[in-house]
Amino acid sequence: MPSPSSLFIERLTQHARETPHRVALHDGSRQLRYGDLINTLVERRHRLARLDARRVALALDNGVEWALWDLALLLDGRVAVPVPGFFSHAQRQHLVTQAGLDAWIGPGGDALGFATSDDAAIAIRPVETPPYLHAGTTRITFTSGTSGTPKGVCLDAKAPLQVTASLSDIVGPLGIERHLAMLPLATLLENIGGIYVPLWLGATACLPSLATTGLQGASAFSPDIALTAIDTFRPNSLILVPQLLQALIEASPQAPESLRFVAVGGARVSESLLSRAHEGGWPVYQGYGLSECASVVCLNRPGEQAQGVGRLLPHAQARITTSGEVLINGATMLGYLGEPAASDWHPSGDLGHWHGDSLVLDGRRREMFITAFGRNVDPQWVEGELLLQRDIAQALVHGEALPSNRALIVPATPETTDVQLACAIATVNRTLPDYARIGTWRRCAPFTPHNQQLTANGRLRRDTLLAGYGEWLLAPHIPTEKVTAMSAYQMLQDATHEERNWLLSAPLLTRAQAGKVSLAEYLGFLTQAYHHVRFTVPLMMDCGAHLPDRLNWLRAALVEYIEEEHGHEQWILDDIRAAGGDAEAAARSNPHPATQLMVSYVRDVINHGNPVGFFGMVQVLEGTSTALATQAAEQMQASLALPNDAVRYLTSHGDLDIGHIAFFEGLVNRLENDDLQAVIETARMVYRLYGAMFRGIEANSNGGSAVRELTNALV
Repeated sequence: MPSPSSLFIERLTQHARETPHRVALHDGSRQLRYGDLINTLVERRHRLARLDARRVALALDNGVEWALWDLALLLDGRVAVPVPGFFSHAQRQHLVTQAGLDAWIGPGGDALGFATSDDAAIAIRPVETPPYLHAGTTRITFTSGTSGTPKGVCLDAKAPLQVTASLSDIVGPLGIERHLAMLPLATLLENIGGIYVPLWLGATACLPSLATTGLQGASAFSPDIALTAIDTFRPNSLILVPQLLQALIEASPQAPESLRFVAVGGARVSESLLSRAHEGGWPVYQGYGLSECASVVCLNRPGEQAQGVGRLLPHAQARITTSGEVLINGATMLGYLGEPAASDWHPSGDLGHWHGDSLVLDGRRREMFITAFGRNVDPQWVEGELLLQRDIAQALVHGEALPSNRALIVPATPETTDVQLACAIATVNRTLPDYARIGTWRRCAPFTPHNQQLTANGRLRRDTLLAGYGEWLLAPHIPTEKVTAMSAYQMLQDATHEERNWLLSAPLLTRAQAGKVSLAEYLGFLTQAYHHVRFTVPLMMDCGAHLPDRLNWLRAALVEYIEEEHGHEQWILDDIRAAGGDAEAAARSNPHPATQLMVSYVRDVINHGNPVGFFGMVQVLEGTSTALATQAAEQMQASLALPNDAVRYLTSHGDLDIGHIAFFEGLVNRLENDDLQAVIETARMVYRLYGAMFRGIEANSNGGSAVRELTNALV
């Protein structure tokens, strides 16, 4: 009997023969037709073989390149290890070590011990004794890790292709011609549904960058950007997690006309959300699956009455134990990385029952929850981190099917203030991946055995707490009066939300995250950065001189900032030279009007207003660096083939400003209300001016007017 890989190649060969001019892969800037796909994959397979790359990390953004390398690895039987973009450095290091990776495709490998090879796309790393893998492993998909440490699921080539064939049987009759990948291709569900299924059917897999589809990190999403992508690519099918579906429906209650099938899964989907979707004509079908079972196990079908998470896929089997747990067979994993081989029947940890031949889920056996973005979180892990803070005595964390996690917090003493609790939570959040962070919290009375919220041996009684605080913990949206008082730093973020979003929506910033900027635009950015960074230290000194005596403690902070920032303008000039630009000409040039006005405005605030307002500029510049600098540097360096010395300013500030923001947050939380308002007002203006600067850079490169962009920003 032919292997699954052979059958897949046969399908691709058939499409190449029958429809050679049809587009197979398309990412907005590049497309590849079926007639060229096989030869391209052969060339990729030769490149992998020449370097003897056996266990290969895929750390690329969504795109044609991701698909080509993934397919080459699959068809060659090499081990592919997709790397989620939101993984922290520590999580990536764990992944490299545990899987024994010897090759890395994509940016960031140098920080993990990979060196450049004679193939520019593949970095390599010697591994003398690779860790043991289950026999037949061709893919290791790492979950987000319920306790912060990613867990590797080992799959053979057969499992994902079994799921591919089953899904193709279901959606094939719908005449799907284009699928748009909205989730990271490192997600097994999108890997299979967004690449393998379209290619199996002879359709087009549309794979634009994640920034193009509105997804940033693990938990940030812009529905407006996503709807623009849908309008551009006109897909017939999508795969979504509940939070993305909800955001899209809120932004566009009526479904885009091109859609015929939208699969939603990864976390529990509320009945109200499904009803809203169907009312607006969104062709939404709920499904269910696990990485351990090569993603999809059940799916509701078009033309059938939706029940629970739907019927089993053709390849899958399931049974329910006497305790109600769902066991699954078919396309199951070989085992977890570093653990014994798995049995045929996988215990899902989910409770369920049958409604006819459809599976209805009743909850989870374990305390682990799944966020609305499909991320697994062990609440005990996050609670343990919170309890390390001296101001927190007890904590309960909940996030099942929610866009951000919620926490019940018991203060260490009755005198502990909300500001102290907010600072403690912020300290913990900085150490956690974004999917595990606390978004909203509530101050509570102590949990005790007497109120049935604690067992005699000190364990939380979660059911009792969920019942007692369920109105707050389980509500899809929390009424304003139910939310505890915000810290000063949280108030700053909330008050500048609109202006910050306007800055981040600048097309140049969106393109930079995908590496789609020209060298001229990058040099234009560095030139404007030079013109405002060279004034940073003088402005800090000016601020210190004008601070009132009651804020002497801020002067010490300014001294630390000055020591950190001194000489950074020279870094920028060095980057310009390394990128092939004229640093001397950049230094002599006149700044854009937005850059000039930004510096002048802050100087005026210091000299004629409240000098604390200067820290509004810090909020904008460092917050933007933290959010965007590192990824933009990696993507632009790769797309423009820049040396490391040409991106020092961005890469250093991406890392440096993470520490600065933590320091800055503590400063803001000590400010009185009048001083906080001065910071907010300055930040609002600087967000507008900084956004105008980026729009002006783009306008100049396209023959437009930077002055017009500044005018638009201030109207």
